[in-house]
This record gives sequence, C-alpha cells and structure tokens, in this order.
Amino acid sequence: MAPITFTRLLPARAAADAPDHAQADTPDNAAADAGTQIDSLALDAQVPRERPYTVVNFVSTADGQVTFEGRSGPIGDDGDRALFHALRERVDAVLAGTGTLRAEHYGRILGRPERRQRRLSAGRSAEPLACVITRTGSLPLEIPLFAEPEAEIVVFSPAPIELAGVAATIRAERYDDTGERPLAQVMRRLRERYGVRTLLCEGGPSLFASLLAEELVDELFLTLAPKLTGGSEGPTLATGPSLPELKPLRLRWLLERDGSLYLRYAIG
Repeated sequence: MAPITFTRLLPARAAADAPDHAQADTPDNAAADAGTQIDSLALDAQVPRERPYTVVNFVSTADGQVTFEGRSGPIGDDGDRALFHALRERVDAVLAGTGTLRAEHYGRILGRPERRQRRLSAGRSAEPLACVITRTGSLPLEIPLFAEPEAEIVVFSPAPIELAGVAATIRAERYDDTGERPLAQVMRRLRERYGVRTLLCEGGPSLFASLLAEELVDELFLTLAPKLTGGSEGPTLATGPSLPELKPLRLRWLLERDGSLYLRYAIG
C-alpha cells in the first residue's frame, strides 16, 4: 500500500531547546509521509532526567469535540490514523486511562507484524509498553488488549486491581493519589523502573488535564478534522479544573491532507 502523504504548510523551525535539523531543511508545501515526519522528531534526544519525554495525541472536530457517539475513531481519517500508528511505532510506551481503553476497545498496541518488525529493525522492543492509570482499580478486562498473550502492560492504581482471566503479562504498580502531584510518581517510576524515555499519551481528556496540571506534557499532536458534531455535549481536549493561567503553545509544524490539519505544538 502506498504511503499516505501530507502537504507541509509550515515546517518545524529549530527551537533553542530542541533543534529539528532534519525538518528545517524541508521546504514549505513539500510532500511528506507519516513515518518520515515522525522519524525526524528525535524525541529521545529531549528526555528529561526525572521522567519520560511525553507527547499527547488527539483528534478534534472543528467545533472542538474529541468524540462522536462516544468514540474518537469516527472523527479521524486515514492521515490521522497514519500519524497515530507512526507515533506508536517510535515511542517506548503508550499511556491511556481506563475510559479511553473501554470506549476505543483497545487491542494490541501494534497489531500488524510489519510494524513490530520495523521496531525490531530499529533496535527497539517489538512493541511499546502499554501503560494504564486507574484511580479506582477497575479495569475493562473485556477488551482485546488484556486477552493478548504477547501484550506487556503496567497498571498504576492506588487501589487493588483484579486480574482474573487475563492473558496479557501485567505488572501492578501502586501509587499514592493523595499528594499534590500523584502523576509525577507514575512518570518517575516509568523512567526509573521501566526505562521509558519517550511516552505517548492517548487520553482521555481527564488524564490529559491532570498531566497538564502537573506540567508533565512536552508536546501536543492535534488533528483538526473538517467535521462538525452539531451541538454535542461530549468532552473537549482537557476535562478537569482550569489551569491557574493560560498555557502557551508553540507551533512546530502544520500539515494538511484533504482538508484536515495536523498540528504539532510544543507546550509551555
């Protein structure tokens, strides 16, 4: 299958803290495929000492909704899915909350053998570590991810978890959610115990809001789909308490394909 290509409307410019030399050489309005775009990021060159370098990926309608009839899948397109899978191929771990796992019916993180082979050829593990955060200890054990014998999952919970009938390899990690920065504990443990240098968070909105509140997110990848929900009361990107002040974003790239816009922002 031919690679899905995008038109680069704005190339990433070299930033003082994270130069993107490969991208700066690409002119505006040039075509680029998803793999090439993500390969040029060099995410593992920007890793903080105490936690993984963390990027968040969302798709949104033009009127600001991140789900339609409870799921994000109908909002995206082939371009969004290409970037989604390209990011998964190139990070050490993928993080999601239980609501997202259940709503999107998560399966194996890299379902196609060729994607796993590309990671192996690049000197990575066959798949990213799957990471789950649950504040209640409840997990959607009925989804395919937990029935996958080759899946490796770490579950962070302040409460005991029940794992009866699970085929996946699961490590349970307790964390204290009563302090001021509970997710900082999770991120530090991922870095120190599991060697996670680059982390992709796929939501949901409440988890993103919590990570933002603790200043644990480095970049936002946002697909803006040319679609409207028409008065939906579903969630927006971040659902939770407001930040004490506005969080600035710096545009690192802007791609276009069939009317969809694909934005990459540095946060803060």
